Amino acid sequence: MEMTTLLLLCLAAFSAGFVDAIVGGGGLIQLPVSLLLLGNFPVVTVIGSLKIPAFSGTSFAAWQYLKKVQVNWKLPAVMMVVATAAAFMGSYLLTHVKNDFMKPLLLAVLSLVAIYTYSKKDFGRHILKNHSPARQMTYAVLISMIIGVYDGFIGPGTGSFLVLAFVVILGFDFLHASANAKMVNLATNFGSICLFLVKGKIIWAVALPMAASNAAGGWLGAKLAIAKGNGFIRVFFLLVVVGTLARFAYDVLFK
Repeated sequence: MEMTTLLLLCLAAFSAGFVDAIVGGGGLIQLPVSLLLLGNFPVVTVIGSLKIPAFSGTSFAAWQYLKKVQVNWKLPAVMMVVATAAAFMGSYLLTHVKNDFMKPLLLAVLSLVAIYTYSKKDFGRHILKNHSPARQMTYAVLISMIIGVYDGFIGPGTGSFLVLAFVVILGFDFLHASANAKMVNLATNFGSICLFLVKGKIIWAVALPMAASNAAGGWLGAKLAIAKGNGFIRVFFLLVVVGTLARFAYDVLFK
């Protein structure tokens, strides 16, 4: 592999780690660049390899959040167990099923998310829900199952979807949503890695340098998010959602 190619992949990984640490969606940077530069490899192998830098960056970001943001461990612990199994199953499906049919659905969902986030100025600034513990746990398990399968199956936007679920469904503010989302995203990456290791779908010569770059981006992004707070995260969230929307719109309309 040419050094220029590897450097471009590492730059994409750093950018993805930075964005992902703040509000998720780093895969929207990392995946398209990797598919372009590693076009001679099967798509499933590229996706499998990218789970290593994704796990690395999320780990560093989660560590930064946990030092500054208080987390009630009962909820994310259950979500992480469920998400690990769900992502494993999603990655198993990826080796057998084409995922193009997901894009029109995601295009519609992201359009609604962008409109809602932009129009509702207090979205994600305060904790709004007051669920009973049982209801909150039920919602949390469903979120982990659905998003876990999605992350294992296709992946891009998972961090943003998790933040969105924590804000809209569970009622967290953006800072606490981002902290908890990192823990669940860590679990989904781990579940996928387990499957791709078994299947031998990881290109280690690419995955390890990208992992170091993603981790550096994740560390920097998390520190900025914690320092700037909810308002900064909300703006970044909207930008990532719009970027995700544009990406899926291009795939649906022009491919």
